[in-house]
Amino acid sequence: SRAPAARLQAVLDDTRPALLVTDQPHTLTGVPALTVGELAAAGETSDPHVGIHPEQLAYVMYTSGSTGIPKGIGITHTDVAALALDHCWHQDAHQRVLMHSAHSFDAATYELWVPLLSGARIVLAPPGDLDTRTLQQTITDHHVTAAFLTTALFNLMVEENPEALGSMREIWTGGEAVSVPSMAGFLQRASGTRLVHVYGPTETTTFALHHRVLAEDLDRRTVPIGAPMDNMRAYVLDDALRVVPPGVPGDLYLAGTGLARGYVNRPGQSAERFVADPYGPAGSRMYRTGDIVRWTEAGLLDFVGRADEQVKIRGFRIELGEIEAALAGFDMVGQVAVIAREDRPGDRRLTAYLVAAPGAALDVRHLRAGLAETLPDYMVPTAFVQIDALPLTPNGKLDRKALPAPDPAAAAAEVSYVAPRSDAEVLVAEVWCEVLGVGRVGVHDNFFEIGGNSLLAMKVSARLREALALDVPVRTMFVHPRLEQLADAVEALLVADLEEVSDDETRDQ
Repeated sequence: SRAPAARLQAVLDDTRPALLVTDQPHTLTGVPALTVGELAAAGETSDPHVGIHPEQLAYVMYTSGSTGIPKGIGITHTDVAALALDHCWHQDAHQRVLMHSAHSFDAATYELWVPLLSGARIVLAPPGDLDTRTLQQTITDHHVTAAFLTTALFNLMVEENPEALGSMREIWTGGEAVSVPSMAGFLQRASGTRLVHVYGPTETTTFALHHRVLAEDLDRRTVPIGAPMDNMRAYVLDDALRVVPPGVPGDLYLAGTGLARGYVNRPGQSAERFVADPYGPAGSRMYRTGDIVRWTEAGLLDFVGRADEQVKIRGFRIELGEIEAALAGFDMVGQVAVIAREDRPGDRRLTAYLVAAPGAALDVRHLRAGLAETLPDYMVPTAFVQIDALPLTPNGKLDRKALPAPDPAAAAAEVSYVAPRSDAEVLVAEVWCEVLGVGRVGVHDNFFEIGGNSLLAMKVSARLREALALDVPVRTMFVHPRLEQLADAVEALLVADLEEVSDDETRDQ
């Protein structure tokens, strides 16, 4: 896992599991541990005869918390079964489902249990960080028929390898604001593949609404998030919990089968978000999503925006307040605001705005390293902008529109600039500049500290493959994140490739 050890320890302390099963060494405490190797060596294959009640927890999945502490969402066996038994899977599409999501991401619930509980098959993606080519090979070589892709990954695959997606029967995508051009481009190239736009917070067991995207949807500014799945109910309500008419924006509430038990060990937060359902059966609850939506005349829901400061980055749900709380814990930070910016279409990044504490000097590299010890990588801001004061509206609230765009050269300026020297360094620098949208990068720059992320790393891998006719695995970017390191790794791969070609020619002779 890329989650810091401190965060994993907090999860263990909160859930108090009876056993930790792991495949790697760890320093976590307070729970007995068993490695996968020990399980395999034991050779135990008999049924352990563990009694399970349908309303017992199947898993607890943690998501970002606005108070600065992650909160665990309790999902029951009944919730998982309800998702797997939905009628939308009972067709020819979901016979060989791709499993590639992290187990801590709720899409894994679909990837694992929908096929297994319906007699279908799972196709496991190769371990490690995947690039678009590896995904394409996995999909084609193993005849994958269906997959879920986050919006960002779907957009990238349409750009890089649309032919791989077109070989599947059905694709589900969602998690962020939709790109109508990407969907339109895909449907034009792969008319035989059904494309489904899906919506659902973890509190409703992965998916709650879905809509098959048709050509007529692409004439609009956005694509509907759809209508409720089986045994789910969706309400669009005003502040007084009254139903609003079609076309009028309101708060989205979800109810029905699949609704989580609540937040584990968080009764106050559970009572705030899981409230009595005035329109359902007696004693039933509904979940306040925090999303603003409106009904269309066709009985579908359109996403309008958020009612709070929660955002989604590459499919991960993030409470900006948790990042702000972590930054505020540093003595050098006086005031802080974190927002999600999209200065380039489709490229959404977290940006932290910092006001130094009186008499202190901000050390961005120290802040970045400190956050990495407590927050998962996708919650560490891409850019850190130092300002003299946070801009305020006349009402005294943060004026987000007045926050300046980050200077792409500022992150690179955290280290002394040294121009690329070798041919490999020049090539890598050109690719980084194109993918990151910056004017220059130096040999000491770290890809992930100057705007890079896992999806952009996939783009770099694809661009290098085009330029060199050589596979540069995405994992190489994480192992060698500095430009000079990556250039050396590329040169080593080139040498190994030439030696392999030479050996093949010698054998042929």
